[in-house]
Amino acid sequence: MAGIRWPPEDSELHHARVPSGVDLISDDDRSVAADSWSIKSDYGSTLDDEQRHVDASEALSTGVRAASDYSSDKEAPDADVEPSVLGLQSYWDATYADELANFHEHGHTGEVWFGADVMDIVTTWTKNLCINISQGRMENLDDEVSPESESVEQIANDLSTWSVLDIGTGNGLLLQGLAKKGFSDMTGTDYSEGAIDLARNLAERDGFNNIRFLVDDVLETKLERQFRLVMDKGTLDAIGLHPDGPMKRIMYWDSVSRLVAPGGILVSISNFTSY
Repeated sequence: MAGIRWPPEDSELHHARVPSGVDLISDDDRSVAADSWSIKSDYGSTLDDEQRHVDASEALSTGVRAASDYSSDKEAPDADVEPSVLGLQSYWDATYADELANFHEHGHTGEVWFGADVMDIVTTWTKNLCINISQGRMENLDDEVSPESESVEQIANDLSTWSVLDIGTGNGLLLQGLAKKGFSDMTGTDYSEGAIDLARNLAERDGFNNIRFLVDDVLETKLERQFRLVMDKGTLDAIGLHPDGPMKRIMYWDSVSRLVAPGGILVSISNFTSY
């Protein structure tokens, strides 16, 4: 799901207000059909890597729709969404404690949430999207940027203007993938201290010392800046699986809408399309 937060009209500048979730133009059709919960447990579902690759490619081939096509997730409750331990912070604290221990003992990276192939698809698509927006190609946002049409210097210049926030960053590998595509101003947050410790260790080991990692709960964020690109690779899913999921999803949209800068975008990778 991708959303663009349009800057206010001049007349609106005189009537400033705190933005809400509806300021984001949501695109349900762009929800990447990748399994964010590729955890080998009884609580998550898994898809084989080939199917993840196919589903993600198909999902990313659709275009960004107009604001009039947006359907809010607040119109009706999700009666078929059952709470799960995946919605509890204690589950993620325990998971990342194990992964951090495995890193220190064996050098293991940990789980790549939706597979390396899909990670590359998502980061490449996101790079093309941001470059097209920077170049003012708003009618063909999904067009692939060819090396012939853009110089290396121009691409680097375009991407340098994009501040990136990855909410629920986990081990931070999505930000590493974006760094490889040319993004440089990057921040990752997670409410689990173990996740942030793991992400910092991996980034230092892999030579990505420019990525900032902070302990922060998106529902009660302490961040005071806005970002031109906000990424979410399953955090909304975890929030929706909390026993108080419906209320926390409203809190999520309110918080995220304040983190996305005017003219910025939200890219959400989710199992659900009704959020």
